[in-house]
Amino acid sequence: MNLDRPCGHAGRQPTVIRVNLRRVCLVLIAAVVAGCAGPDTDRAPKRPPDLSDVPDAVPRVEPRSASGNPPFYEVFGKRYHVMPTASGYTERGVASWYGEKFHGRRTSSGEPYDMYAMTAAHKTLPLPAYVRVTSLENGRSVVVRVNDRGPFVDNRLIDLSYAAAVKLGMIGAGTAMVEVETIDPGRPRKAAKPAVPAAADSRVFVQAGAFRSRQNADALVRRIRSDAPGVTGVFVQEDRVNGQTIYRVRIGPIADVDDFDRVVEKMSMIGISDAYLALD
Repeated sequence: MNLDRPCGHAGRQPTVIRVNLRRVCLVLIAAVVAGCAGPDTDRAPKRPPDLSDVPDAVPRVEPRSASGNPPFYEVFGKRYHVMPTASGYTERGVASWYGEKFHGRRTSSGEPYDMYAMTAAHKTLPLPAYVRVTSLENGRSVVVRVNDRGPFVDNRLIDLSYAAAVKLGMIGAGTAMVEVETIDPGRPRKAAKPAVPAAADSRVFVQAGAFRSRQNADALVRRIRSDAPGVTGVFVQEDRVNGQTIYRVRIGPIADVDDFDRVVEKMSMIGISDAYLALD
């Protein structure tokens, strides 16, 4: 049981939206054959330009795009519910990036993909939306405009343009642990909050569940230790939220994306499908 996750909707037929299935397939292939850059895999430009002067996306009030915003849709048999609003959304997870292979192709919003612009793909945020993406590994931060759908790979939260990935310093690794927070251009700007600390300064964990009952949290800890061999560092963290005590079952600290993927896969194997990244 995860008290921090909203429930979805059911009962209507899925809507078909424009998704670049070739990109989906290539991303899935890349996830299986990591580091194998054949002719059909995505890639960075052969002669990378200097992107140091490319500015962040500038948030502005925009209407929803005519395409890419159904109530829900399905890809590979999995249903995704588009959020009614981007306001207040914050999540931590793994970012990936896409580049030259899809440069100029139509995104889910109908716009051409520009690998040198500060854009991103997200599975459920309304299109367009503006988000700040902060690396939990090096503390770098960028603002991007979400205008596409994806990434449709387990454990991946957001797909960044090549330019955004360069600025976050994640081109070489291909992925990075990040925090994604929406920016609402229709509201007055609040005072800047403290920067998200890099993983070197703050530990990162996988949260497997959150409970109001300590007994239930302890039961999940015993289950993980019994049914997920090789997963270590399982513990219960007690927090106060809106005057209530919450018992969070966490695993870690997590060293990197590979470690995160390994733990999440283990959780999925024992029926815990909503594990996610959490900071210390």
